[in-house]
Amino acid sequence: MVLKVLHTADWHLGKRLERFSRINEQTQVLQEISEVAERENADLVLVAGDLFDTFNPSVEAIELFYKTLKRLAKNGERPVIAIAGNHDSPERINAPDPLARECGIIFIGFPNVKVPPFEIPNKFAITTSDEGFIELKLDKFSYPVRILHTAYANEVRLQKELDKENQGSALNEILHDHWKKLADQYCDHQGVNLLVSHLYMSDKNGETLEEPDGEKPLKIGNADLLYSNIVPPQIQYTALGHLHRFHQLGKPDTPVVYSGSPLSYSFSEAGQQKYVVLLNVEPFKPVDYQLIELKKGNPLSRKKFFSVDEAIYWLTNNPDHLVELTLVSNTFLQADDIKRLNKAHDKIVMIIPQITLERENREETNNQVNLNQDIKGLFTDYFKQKYAGQLPNEDILNLFDEVLNGNNLK
Repeated sequence: MVLKVLHTADWHLGKRLERFSRINEQTQVLQEISEVAERENADLVLVAGDLFDTFNPSVEAIELFYKTLKRLAKNGERPVIAIAGNHDSPERINAPDPLARECGIIFIGFPNVKVPPFEIPNKFAITTSDEGFIELKLDKFSYPVRILHTAYANEVRLQKELDKENQGSALNEILHDHWKKLADQYCDHQGVNLLVSHLYMSDKNGETLEEPDGEKPLKIGNADLLYSNIVPPQIQYTALGHLHRFHQLGKPDTPVVYSGSPLSYSFSEAGQQKYVVLLNVEPFKPVDYQLIELKKGNPLSRKKFFSVDEAIYWLTNNPDHLVELTLVSNTFLQADDIKRLNKAHDKIVMIIPQITLERENREETNNQVNLNQDIKGLFTDYFKQKYAGQLPNEDILNLFDEVLNGNNLK
C-alpha cells in the first residue's frame, strides 16, 4: 500500500510586502493546501520550517497557523509534522506541543528534540523516538514510517546539540555523522524512510542556489553550503525548507527537494509558479512525486513603462497584481502623475522613477555654480548637479518656496 505524503514549507505567516499585509492571501492559499491534502487523501503532512515570518508573530498569524494545522491533521487521523525554520522561535514552536499532540500535530522546535512517544487510538502512534528521530505507525499501513528531523539552528546551537564530543567540526561532517548514525540504527528497508529539515543545501560541484531576496541568509561557519551527498542512502526523500522556489537536488531515485513557499514574497519571485509536493512512497522503492500548482494569492509583477498613460492602461487591466512600477522619463514625476497612478491601482508597492538625460544636460553638471545669484537660483544649480543636469520641476520648486517662507516667518 502506497503512503501519500504532502510536503510544504516557508509559509512565513504574518509577512508583509512593504505596507501591504499578505494575511488574506495566506488564508486563501493555506485553505487551498488543506483542500489538496483532502482531495489527494494525504496520509502525512511535512511542514519544513519558516512557519512564521518573525519570532513574535501577530495574533491573526498565530490563529491562522493553528486553524490550518488542525484542519490538515483531520482530528488526529493524518499526522502533521512541523519544524522550526530560521524565522521561527524554537521555544514558541515547542511550547504548545502536549496539546497539539492530542490533535495529531507534532511540533519540533530544536534540532535535536526527542519527541515523547504517544498514541492516538485507531489512528497512529509514535512507537520509537530518539534525538532527531521518530518512527510512526499509521493504523492503515503494515509498515512503519521513519523520519529523521533537523529543525533549523545556528552554528553554535547545532554544534552544541549534535557534536557534543567534538566541538568545532565542520557542519557537513556533524550532520553527516548524526544522520548516518540514526539511519544505520533505525532505517532498514522494511519501512518508509524520510528526512525533514530547514537548511541551505546544494549538490556537490553543482550550481549555487540563490537564497530568496530579503531572506535571512543561512551562512554557517566555514561551510557556506551543506551538500546533498551527506543525506544517508537509506533516505528515500528529503523534504527541505528555506528556498522559496521549487528545486530538486540529489539523485533522481532519492530526491532532496525544496517545495518552495506557497506565495511569492518578494519581487525577485515575481512570475514564479508555486507548488506543494505530493509524494507516493513505499518501502524499498524509489519515490514518485508530483508538483501540485497553487493558484491562490495576488501575482507580483515588475513592470517598466515609458509614459504615465501607458502605465495606467496596464494597471487598470491588472487590478489584482502587486506591482513594482518603474517609469522611464526625462523629467521627474509630477505629484499629479503619482496621484493618477495610485487612483488607477490600489496595489502599487513601489514607484521607481528612472531618469534619462541628454548628453548636453549631463555635460552641464561639470559647470561651476554661479554664486552671484539668489537662493532659488543656487538651489536650482545644486539640484542640476545632484541629479545629472535635471532641472527641478514645479512641484519641487513650490516645496522649496514653502520651506524657505517657513524659515523666514521664524
